[in-house]
Formats: sequence, C-alpha cells, structure tokens
Amino acid sequence: MLKMLSKMAMCKSHGQDSSYFIGWQEYEKNPYDPLQNPSGIIQMGLAENQLSFDLLESWLTRNQDVIQFRENGGSMFRDLALFQDYHGLQAFKNVLVSFMAEIRRKKVKFDPKNLVLTAGSTSANEILIFCLAEPGEALLIPTPYYPGFDRDLKWRTGAEIVPIHCYSSNNFGITESALEEAYEQAQKRNLTVKGVFITNPSNPLGTTMSRNELNILITFAMTKNIHIVSDEIYAGTVFDSPKFISIMEALIDRKLERSKMWNQVHIVSSLSKDLGLPGFRVGMIYSNNETLIAAATKMSSFGLISSQTQYLLSKILGDRKFIKRYVKENKKQLIHRREMLASGLGNSGIECLESNAGLFCFVDMRDLLKSNTFEAEMELWKKIISTVGLNVSPGSSCHCSEPGWFRVCFANMSKETLDLAMQRINNFVNSDRDIRQNLRQQPSRSVRAAGSRRRRTIANWVVKLSSGDGRTDR
Repeated sequence: MLKMLSKMAMCKSHGQDSSYFIGWQEYEKNPYDPLQNPSGIIQMGLAENQLSFDLLESWLTRNQDVIQFRENGGSMFRDLALFQDYHGLQAFKNVLVSFMAEIRRKKVKFDPKNLVLTAGSTSANEILIFCLAEPGEALLIPTPYYPGFDRDLKWRTGAEIVPIHCYSSNNFGITESALEEAYEQAQKRNLTVKGVFITNPSNPLGTTMSRNELNILITFAMTKNIHIVSDEIYAGTVFDSPKFISIMEALIDRKLERSKMWNQVHIVSSLSKDLGLPGFRVGMIYSNNETLIAAATKMSSFGLISSQTQYLLSKILGDRKFIKRYVKENKKQLIHRREMLASGLGNSGIECLESNAGLFCFVDMRDLLKSNTFEAEMELWKKIISTVGLNVSPGSSCHCSEPGWFRVCFANMSKETLDLAMQRINNFVNSDRDIRQNLRQQPSRSVRAAGSRRRRTIANWVVKLSSGDGRTDR
C-alpha cells in the first residue's frame, strides 16, 4: 500500500506519552474551578507566573495609546501590519538586551546584533540544536531536566540526549566526575558529543548554579572542545540568595572574551517566565558566534514574533521605572508563594529541596513511597492525581536518577487554590495508613532536612553579622 504520510508524521518519539504530558491530559478532563467544579484536579504542573499580572494590566490601562498602536498622535497600525523583516524590530531588540542586562545585575552587556528573536524558547532551543548538531550527534544534559526537552531538542533535529546523572546528596549539583561519566557513556554509544545543555536557574530544581559548578562546566567544555548552551529563561525569577550567575558572566570573570570558548557559549532567554507572558511567544538566542547568529536568524523566519507583539512589549520594557518596580514586586510575590507551598507541605511531613528561583519546588516524597522504585513513584503519582486531585510532575518524567521526587508549581494559581491544594495533601497523608506508617518508620530525613536548614540559617546570619549587614529580604 502506498505510504501516505512522511516518517516525521508517523514518528513516535515526540514524548507525548511522558507522565508529564499525561498529567496535563488528566487535568484537562477534570479541571478544578472553585464554583463550577470544586472537586476537580488542581493544575500544579504548569510553570506559569501569574503573581504580578495585575501590574501589567494596570500599565496597559494607563497606556491606551500603546494598545491602540498610536504614537506621537498618529497611527502605527499600517507600519506594523505590513511586511516585517525577520531580523525583528530594532527598538524591541534594544530594550530586550537592556532587560537581559538588568536582571543579571548589569554584570554582562549584550549587543542587539548578537540577538535572534524566535517564537518562544521552544523554537530558540530547537534552532540552536539545528545549528550545533547533526542527526545522531549528542548533547549532555544534567538530570533532572525539563521533560519537554525530549521533544524540543530531539524530535525534529535527530540529536541525542545523554544524561549527566546528578543526585540529591549534593542537591543535584553538577560534578566533574558526572560530566566525565556522561561523556564516556556517549563514546560507548559511538555518539559525537557537540555540547552540554544546562538550565540555569534549573527547571525543575528551582536552584541557581554555583560559580564553582559553572567553572567546572567551562573547563570541561574547553578540554573537550564542545559548546555550552545555557537556557536562562528563569533568570528573572531569582528571589533569594545566592544570586544568579549567567554563563556569560562566568566567562568574563575568567577573562575568556578573546578565547575560542567565547564563540562556543550560547544563551536562550524568554519573556514567558520573567514577565509571565507565555502566550506572546517571545524567545531569543544570544551568541557571540557570528556564523551561528546568521544561520539562526535565517531559521527564525519559520517562527516569527508578530510586529504588533514586538511593538507593545518594546513600550512595556522601555518603561524602565515600571520594569524595576515589576521585578521587585514579583520577587516578593515569589518568595511568599514559595514559602506558602513549603510550609503547607511541611505540615504534612513533606520537605522541599532548598531553592532560590523558579515557579516551582522540587518536592521530596520519598518517604511516601511503598518501595524505593520508580514503579512505586508512578503508583503514588496516580494516587495524587486521582485521589488527591492534584496534577504534579513525577521526577521520572524529568529523568531524575532517584525515585520519589516531584515538581510542584505554585505561581499559576490564587492563594486560596494553593491553600486548598495543601489541605488536600494533608488530608491524603493523614488518611493513608501505608503513608502514615512509612512516615513513622522514617522520620529521620525530615528531621535531618530541618536541622540542615537551621544550620544554614545560623551560618548565613553569622556571615551577615560579621560583614556588618544584618538585613534580610524576608
């Protein structure tokens, strides 16, 4: 029989069968609504920032001319509606690089000519892989990582992912031995390694990489003569110390601006998380590699950002006073919501990985497992969806090396909905005999974690007092 569709159309490697996506499908069948469906599933698998959306709406109310595409008394509609160059509006690129520098504490300067605009970070990541790797070549990625990368980086490019296995014993930090082990695994599979792909701040961990980790990574890449891609779409969500260090800042600190490595490091950024605008589909690639930028710009023509979107956002980002206020207020909101989640889970004897960024926590539910297996993790996950009515993402969907961890989002819902979610978890833990027995038999992990937090808090205060600074952001 004549084959009617292409191999791509029939390909099964999209990753849609991941528990991450299945959880979304279950939520969509029975979504929670406080009035229409109060017993429905609460969406805690969506990393969306709605906490400061009121500030954006109030800005739009005060700037009606922008919404109506009017400037200096005249209409901009015709200019915006007609043909656009796929290089993007220069005014938009100018304010974007300024915003990128602002949220990186002006430790790095960005040149708009090195920026490629894309329809979201998904497109940016895929374009980068097309530029860096041939089908069958590999990227090393630290675990756990965002489940969508199995689709974004592999599905159409044909590239392979080799995991860098990281563990909770050091808060899932990257080590030199883990990098070398992943590289050796790739060689055993006869895969050419083209680069290391990181997310910093991390999704799903909600942590920022230390300067030592970045230096280990840079040295490794220089030794192997490979690229580094740093997905930094959560850079604007950092709400607590330690501060975020961009990969570009780490290169500058090592005085590598004139080295070969300067052209082998590439950043992905977005406004989806920092400003909570995923529907506007604004992503970007930044690189000092002129050849890569030229190729990526050509590829971006398959997924452009509309001129109207660029114009509107150029005005919002160009209001420096408003943006500073937004970033400051958003930080406060993220701290508060993160504490609400951690405290609510703590009341049920469940701990979160210590984090300082992101729209989620990586939650330790190992003591709730019937056995230390991924099968037991899946059993617990199904209970959380069907019995508790919460869609959370199991660690195995993020390729976590240890069963029992879950990514739980907190910034896409109201305080009342988050409180209800915590009540549901508490009721579940208190009513499940097997879980209660596990918690009675294994109280040490929570106790150790609490003691560790207290020791870190005391240590932080000692440092602050010794430096003459007793202030705190909390």
